[in-house]
Amino acid sequence: MAEKPLIWIAGEIKTPPFSAEARLEAGVLLRRLQQGENIGLPHSRPMPNIGARCHELRIRDENRTWRIFYHIDHDAIVLLEVFAKTTQTTPDSVLKACRKRLKFYQSIP
Repeated sequence: MAEKPLIWIAGEIKTPPFSAEARLEAGVLLRRLQQGENIGLPHSRPMPNIGARCHELRIRDENRTWRIFYHIDHDAIVLLEVFAKTTQTTPDSVLKACRKRLKFYQSIP
């Protein structure tokens, strides 16, 4: 089975200032997703309030925790957002941005 490519919506997501360890962890987890592995807690959890087949990766860093929201499509892993989580709940603005990006991705023929 071929690996699914990672899709970043151009101009929408900025590369976060991960530490070297966090960058390595994110890379390993994203590679596992590309290879078709289903990742569960504590590394990933479903985010149905964004859309079907949407999830969040949890990346612990030196002094913060990062979240990578992604959508599993039949032929790709679509990255919807990367941000530092600072509160218990995900900000509505982040959820709205993810829904908008997912809708945009799904509208591409």
